Amino acid sequence: MNVHEVPGARGALPASLIAELRALFGDRLHLGEAVRLQHGGSESHFAVMLPDAVVFVHSTEEVAALVKSCVAAAVPIIPFGAGTSVEGNTLPVRGGISVDLSEMTAILQVNAEDFDCVVQAGVRREQLNEHLRDVGLFFPIDPGANATIGGMASTRASGTNAVRYGTMRDVVLSLKVVTPEGRIIRTARRARKSAAGYDLTRLYVGSEGTLGIITEITLRLFGIPEAISSAVCGFETLQGAVETVVQAIQLGIPLARVEILDDVQMKAVNAWSKLNYPEVTTLLFEFHGSATYVQEQVDTVRELATANGGGEFQWSNLPEERNKLWKARHEAYYAAVNLRPGAIGWTTDVCVPISRLAECIGETKLDLQQASVPATILGHVGDGNFHVVFSLDPNSREELEEVEAINGKLVRRALAMDGTCTGEHGIGLGKQDWLVEELGDAVDIMRAIKRALDPKDLFNPGKIFSL
Repeated sequence: MNVHEVPGARGALPASLIAELRALFGDRLHLGEAVRLQHGGSESHFAVMLPDAVVFVHSTEEVAALVKSCVAAAVPIIPFGAGTSVEGNTLPVRGGISVDLSEMTAILQVNAEDFDCVVQAGVRREQLNEHLRDVGLFFPIDPGANATIGGMASTRASGTNAVRYGTMRDVVLSLKVVTPEGRIIRTARRARKSAAGYDLTRLYVGSEGTLGIITEITLRLFGIPEAISSAVCGFETLQGAVETVVQAIQLGIPLARVEILDDVQMKAVNAWSKLNYPEVTTLLFEFHGSATYVQEQVDTVRELATANGGGEFQWSNLPEERNKLWKARHEAYYAAVNLRPGAIGWTTDVCVPISRLAECIGETKLDLQQASVPATILGHVGDGNFHVVFSLDPNSREELEEVEAINGKLVRRALAMDGTCTGEHGIGLGKQDWLVEELGDAVDIMRAIKRALDPKDLFNPGKIFSL
């Protein structure tokens, strides 16, 4: 495969629309190829697809005005945040306008006594936590990338803290959304629970911009723990590592984070992040709570690890040590892709019931050992979610076909275990067929909702499913 540019319908925008948008946004309307290229690629193997134009918006009202103009001209609209999605979620498959919300960076409210906040869609998760530190609160969802909160809501993001704090589905209390009619709606109030009508918040969380454009998010926050400790432990076998996690969860240990990196991934991490960990299947842990409770958790998990073939249990409560560890984990994707020069990444993820996790990872590891393409396993094993990252030659059709076959085998295995084709990446372009295989006729209900809310199919068209 050659990863090549698939041009958008350049020149297809009506001159009247360009004039209208120029009047509304001035030099924040971009028609040049350089900016369009920045909004036409992804973090994964998908071909570049150029939008016809890019608009940087600064307010909900501007988004609404843009939507009304584009819908009147029948021009597609694709929301764009940080561009860190991996399933082609923001690619403009029919050209149109890429709506960049990355400059909507205001933290509008922090209600410390209620443990919530309201932010614009372009706020980054690291920016939010920096802002919250002085009030003793933090936002726990950590997908690795410094993504925008709007993008995380749109893809129902998860990450390293999900085993204890949940996913975006669990922490989003309310949304402000611009609909395909250009109306501005609020899906809920700030109350922690409500039985008032349909749960529109959950409808929009994970909809990938196909039903509306999220412009503001009300988030649940958590208190910064009194004590935080991180630990690293290598294992003789992959099975032993997974069994340690399963047993810890079955014992009710409230692990804040627990990540798995197989031996190939550890080799990649050592090379990329200049570390010297043993190149064996490794678990990374984080424990939150009082100092006494954290110590109890560490002691119990250490005993489990030892019983399952774990090596030295290295732990630390020093912030600099913890940050070093998690920085290496967050860079694991780039480390895996760069196992060989000039490669591109193909990353996939599945999630299975925790009781089937060891079996699913073990069988997947056997597939990868027989493959000709370098690949790693890593993931958020505390909630049954793991990833495979392939280091792919961009000019090899044979490697592309091989990876497609391995990915298909992995997803079928997960579905056979009553799991899902994606634990956190979303459907985007890459997993549409698997969504149908997973949910069957339920996808027709999704199509009916899409047609009802976006009858012209202008909001991020071509994503999640075909119409």
